[in-house]
Amino acid sequence: MSDESRERIELKIAYLESANQAMSDVVYRQQREIDALRERVGMMSDRLESLLTVATAEDSAIDPAAERPPHY
Repeated sequence: MSDESRERIELKIAYLESANQAMSDVVYRQQREIDALRERVGMMSDRLESLLTVATAEDSAIDPAAERPPHY
């Protein structure tokens, strides 16, 4: 194998390792963002559920589950 072909192979390997690391960093960052969004959605769901429970427990005049938006 000539020095030139060996150098080309080494350059390709270095490029692929760099690209692999960059993609790994992106996937890790996206996974952290997904985890944060899931936690936030869960908190919002819990809060909505508790608000609905309070609204129905107080026998309020407004039933959020049955309320229709004005465009209907």
